[in-house]
Amino acid sequence: MYAFLVAVHVVFVVLWVGGMIFAWSFQRPAAGTQLEGPQRLRLWVHTFRGFFPWVWASVILLPVTGYWVIFGYMGGMGGAPLYVHLMNGLGFLMIALYLHVFFAPYRKLKRAVEAEDWQEGGRQLGRIRRTVGINFSIGLVVIVIATAGSRGLPVLQ
Repeated sequence: MYAFLVAVHVVFVVLWVGGMIFAWSFQRPAAGTQLEGPQRLRLWVHTFRGFFPWVWASVILLPVTGYWVIFGYMGGMGGAPLYVHLMNGLGFLMIALYLHVFFAPYRKLKRAVEAEDWQEGGRQLGRIRRTVGINFSIGLVVIVIATAGSRGLPVLQ
């Protein structure tokens, strides 16, 4: 069961962080150079509509699988090494940033696109872009911490 929990955990990390990296590093620049404002904003609403259910699955399954491992195999938070505590704290920061994006600028972006208020849509997309850039950077740090810590790097034990 331990291996299954870790595998599910890693798969949803890859889906979430990889999706953010793809959107921020590849789709954003391509859309910015190839599409006019209205088409670009519609593309982003459609992209988020498809991506965000996977992020919701991630923000649910990552804590569930993580705590299952911590409490089922590490003896609770007191038995967890430092890298697990760092992953936990940074993971909840990432979840908070996602919740902000979903419930604030994303909702405003959808409303702006529906109303064809392209200027407001652009402002909201900019807010999402900045937050996603922060979040995927944190995600990369978490991946490094998880990898180094699970391999026994003494400073993370």
